[in-house]
Amino acid sequence: MSQDKNLLKTGRFYFIYDDPVKFILEDKTKRGLPVIDNKIDDTQGVMAENGRFYDGNGRGHVIPIRWYFPKNEYSLDQVCLFGDKLDKRYKAIMEETCPDY
Repeated sequence: MSQDKNLLKTGRFYFIYDDPVKFILEDKTKRGLPVIDNKIDDTQGVMAENGRFYDGNGRGHVIPIRWYFPKNEYSLDQVCLFGDKLDKRYKAIMEETCPDY
């Protein structure tokens, strides 16, 4: 992530950066994953950078790393709601897989 973006909010599993024309939401759990393509995210309808990780069976999975929310269509509150959904999803996964955490 470029250092010229201003950090607006940090969740447990995400960052939200400010850009002159968009809000950028970055999934902390995908940091360091190389970008393989950019396309419109099916669930959010905004441009997303995608990366690929390989599971234990060697299968590749393409997943979003960061999303770009245009400021003329999305408020910071809307982006924060999406970030909070990510936090809840990952927290539920952690509770299920690591109950003592």
